Amino acid sequence: MNDKTENTADKYIFQTYSRMPITLVRGEGCRVWDEAGKEYLDFIAGIAVCALGHSAAVVTQALVEQSKRLVHVSNLFYTVPQAELARMLVKHSFADRVFFSNSGAEANEAAIKLARRYSHEKFGPGRHTIITMEGSFHGRTMATLSATGQYKVQEGYAPLLEGFRFVPFNDLPGLEKAIDDTVCAVILEPIQGEGGVVCPGDDYLKGVRKICKERNLLLIFDEVQVGMGRTGKLFAHEHFGVTPDIMTLAKALGNGVPIGAMLSVEEVGSAFGAGSHASTFGGTPLITAVAKAVLTSLLEDGWIDHCKEMGIYFRDKLEGLQKKHPAIKEVRGLGLILGVELDRPGAPVVGACLEKGFLVNCAQEKVLRLVPPLIVGKAEIDLFVEALDGIIGSMEESAGAE
Repeated sequence: MNDKTENTADKYIFQTYSRMPITLVRGEGCRVWDEAGKEYLDFIAGIAVCALGHSAAVVTQALVEQSKRLVHVSNLFYTVPQAELARMLVKHSFADRVFFSNSGAEANEAAIKLARRYSHEKFGPGRHTIITMEGSFHGRTMATLSATGQYKVQEGYAPLLEGFRFVPFNDLPGLEKAIDDTVCAVILEPIQGEGGVVCPGDDYLKGVRKICKERNLLLIFDEVQVGMGRTGKLFAHEHFGVTPDIMTLAKALGNGVPIGAMLSVEEVGSAFGAGSHASTFGGTPLITAVAKAVLTSLLEDGWIDHCKEMGIYFRDKLEGLQKKHPAIKEVRGLGLILGVELDRPGAPVVGACLEKGFLVNCAQEKVLRLVPPLIVGKAEIDLFVEALDGIIGSMEESAGAE
């Protein structure tokens, strides 16, 4: 590690991140390298962002070619890449309309605004409350952290925005009980990523959809982390036979360039007219050209099917470790978003993995969240599982000796 880089960053950048003690300088595929030349296998992928891996050729080519044509002109004008990306997203989803932003938080902000505006126009000003889930994560802006069901995200920012009501995830009776005449929508992640890779029960999402339909509520799926092939289908909700009225995307859509998208059906989307919402940098030609290349690769190069196959293989290997190690309480997830819940804090495991050349991170203190690039192969998975086996085994031995 270059002490100068670390010292410079710590001196001039807000201390809002607990950074790992390495400075990364290069990446290729599933691997990254630090300043000292040490190689790491990346099972974080920018937190489910680099679906096609680091320095993906399709991304580089799109960046170079579009940067020579047109980078930015504002949304006062039409641009070809933006229109083509919107058409592709609509063609491969339930939706009719797309709004482009710069991040998942901004996409969720747009979804919140659209849900309230639509409900205001259709039912009057009394319907504005949005029901959200305990353990959820929707972003760091004031509206999205107000919608996030984790106190640690909200602490210190009171007063939060009004109009959000929290219920337990996977609890249909709790959801029904929380609905009154002020409620306009329900927002949830099909799989809670930051919440610890928490999956829905078999009929939960269908139950939520049924309740929303019966009570004339909009259903919003936040697929910022689990969308774009991460679960073995293009969108996570496809596994459950349910479609929302509004969906948000980001992260893997740009494979590292900043983009968010909010999609909706026509009836709901018509509530946004000229001047009702906007973003200066949302959907620039440069960014949408890259996202179009990423989406094309996911759809045409077999990466989603590959993700499904590797997800099954990875989970089977992790469940094998669970049978061997009492420290592993549960293995859960879908495709290549997998959680390994431990009976102890995960930070020491994360640190030990780093020393052995593997990048992983921890959610909710005790859950190893594994979100490698979708291009990961059996060889890389085997190397990680072997290392994790040794790390947890050593920890168990040390604990037993005390």
